[in-house]
Amino acid sequence: MGHKEPLLLSQSNVNSAYQKFRRYFRRVFKFEQMDFQFAFWQMFYLLAAPQKLTKVFRARKNFKSQFARDDPAFLILFAAALIITSIGFSLRLSHTFGQFLVFLVLEIFLDCIGVGVIIATILWYITNKFLKPKNLPQDVEWGFAFDIHLNAYFPPLMLLHFVMILFYNFFVREGNFFSIFLGNSVWLAASIYYVYITFLGYHSMQILRKINLFLIPIPLLVIVYIITIFLQMNVSSIVFESYYSNRLGW
Repeated sequence: MGHKEPLLLSQSNVNSAYQKFRRYFRRVFKFEQMDFQFAFWQMFYLLAAPQKLTKVFRARKNFKSQFARDDPAFLILFAAALIITSIGFSLRLSHTFGQFLVFLVLEIFLDCIGVGVIIATILWYITNKFLKPKNLPQDVEWGFAFDIHLNAYFPPLMLLHFVMILFYNFFVREGNFFSIFLGNSVWLAASIYYVYITFLGYHSMQILRKINLFLIPIPLLVIVYIITIFLQMNVSSIVFESYYSNRLGW
């Protein structure tokens, strides 16, 4: 009988991952060592042409023997974007400073990091367990799975925390068919962005099979979108009035 590789990482791989993790976070406060111009470039293409980033992932693997980022510049800029958009969000909703702090903590540690850890861990397990050929020694790195989540989260952040809040009254307060149509379309675009960039991230590894399974949520999202338009359900109003308010009791 052939030998089957266990999914669990060997001790040497665990030590290697731990060393990469330490090196990464040691650089968080060393701004002179970060390439912010390259990080800005990645953010721009995540919005304009996310498929171009697949070449970046492959190049990183060729030059640095890992898919996951080793430069915290993207994380720093991502955190800055999250803070700035949250400030605008709280100003628009007339939050007090205390409410803003609670809102920011929930946005960072629950919505972004907490949900991201869950999604990254589930997809990391599924890709290594079911989509990777058993005879390949290379595994999908958990750090890369979380990187993919951050990449996929950035366009929805810009759409829902920046574009949406600029037109808050139109999308949330108006309630007519045109505002519901446009507002729900923004939510659909944000959701498709997340799914598509997630697909591109795992597709860039070129070792996974049946990778098109990652695109299955897109037609389901379109169906839900059509239903909300038909029933004139204002997704923006439901989310902003319920999720962002009721979860904090405001």
